[in-house]
Amino acid sequence: MKKYHVKKGDKVLVNTGKFKGEEATIEAVLTKNDRVVLNFANLSEAKAESIGMRTVKKSQANPNGGRVQRSVSVHVSNVNPIAVDAAEVK
Repeated sequence: MKKYHVKKGDKVLVNTGKFKGEEATIEAVLTKNDRVVLNFANLSEAKAESIGMRTVKKSQANPNGGRVQRSVSVHVSNVNPIAVDAAEVK
């Protein structure tokens, strides 16, 4: 089993790529591909659009079909954990 410096639920800072300098929370760790799925909290309008949309077929969950936002995954080496102060935890 692989061991990483981050885990699900950690707050991280993206240090390379399109989302460099953005803070995010890890939603999932994809060990097979060495990637993490990120959830950005405060993303600018322009960067939010660059994440992209995904087309979905008609289903019971989406009766009209349409477009939904997709998640962003980056390589685990491109994120660094953000230190959490003890005062924030309490």
